[in-house]
Amino acid sequence: MLKRRFLTLAIIAGSCLSMMAQDIHFSQFYMSPLNLNPALTGVNNCKTRLVANYRNQWASVIGSDAYNTYSVSYDQKVAVGRSDYFGIGGTLWGDVAGETRFGSSQARMSFSYSKKVGGYRKAAKYLVVGADAGVTQRRVRDGDFRWGTQHDGNGGFDGSLGSGEPVLDPDFLYADVSVGILFFNVTDERNNWYVGAALAHVNQPNISFYQGDDAVTLYTKNTIHAGAQLEMTRDISILPAAVLFFQGKQREYNLGTSIRFDTGTRSVPQSWQVGAWFRAGTQATVIDPVTEEESGGGFHADAIILSTRFNYDKFGIGFSYDSTISDLRQGGNAVGSFEFSLNYFICGPEKRAVYCPRF
Repeated sequence: MLKRRFLTLAIIAGSCLSMMAQDIHFSQFYMSPLNLNPALTGVNNCKTRLVANYRNQWASVIGSDAYNTYSVSYDQKVAVGRSDYFGIGGTLWGDVAGETRFGSSQARMSFSYSKKVGGYRKAAKYLVVGADAGVTQRRVRDGDFRWGTQHDGNGGFDGSLGSGEPVLDPDFLYADVSVGILFFNVTDERNNWYVGAALAHVNQPNISFYQGDDAVTLYTKNTIHAGAQLEMTRDISILPAAVLFFQGKQREYNLGTSIRFDTGTRSVPQSWQVGAWFRAGTQATVIDPVTEEESGGGFHADAIILSTRFNYDKFGIGFSYDSTISDLRQGGNAVGSFEFSLNYFICGPEKRAVYCPRF
């Protein structure tokens, strides 16, 4: 039993040098809308949106075994009546790390409904509700585990000395369900604000590799996010935003702002932006496998995030760099992670104009 508990805790803790111990997350959360809140499905100024994200973390510490997270999504809006919209989308994401290639992959469908609650054609208030459902594959390469009995006593490792307890179910599937809500208020093409909330893993699936008596519940994740675009001059806007995650005992707080410079024309919009973000949260709690006593926890600053983004016509390309400021910086010379994002919009012939926040 102790071996099983230790293995499960080691896998979870070892996959989570970042604070969100059980879920993927992107520093550029504003460029990964369907991973943030299912209510953002179909909420865009065009008809169709394609998004790709890639994150590489801790490569300076563990080299080729670094944490790699990727995601692709598609969503579109469908007009309902004179001013409402139905949104539909799909997301594929994967996350893998370590010598054992511990990771998860998920495929899910998202749906939303946007109801106009005030305003007119070019300035409106909308209330959006959304939900998604998916299937997640969780896996680990159990043949690559290293056990205490395999140390040779001289600081070396000898795989022939013994073995640990085998993982009973190293590759399994589970269902996952999320819901969300969003309110946004657009006053004109350059000014808006929004606030939303989401509950992920509503069904709290069992994610244990031992499937049975040793259940490990994936805690429901509560997300609260908000942002705005505020015009300073005709060509300069600021875009403050914040996102808060609450999952089990873990907390993550990410807030900051970008400055957008519009350099295009009405027929060919173009802009670029730079931003800085601060991420903080609670430290991971470690449980001693013998005494079962907890240690760690408490609030700490995690990273400063520098980001840039270039928008040209229907394309948006983003890059960010996380500079670690917690004690983990000692293991990798403060190098945290790099992240790339790509958005592409297909507007089509639709003539109705609803100026949604520009995610």
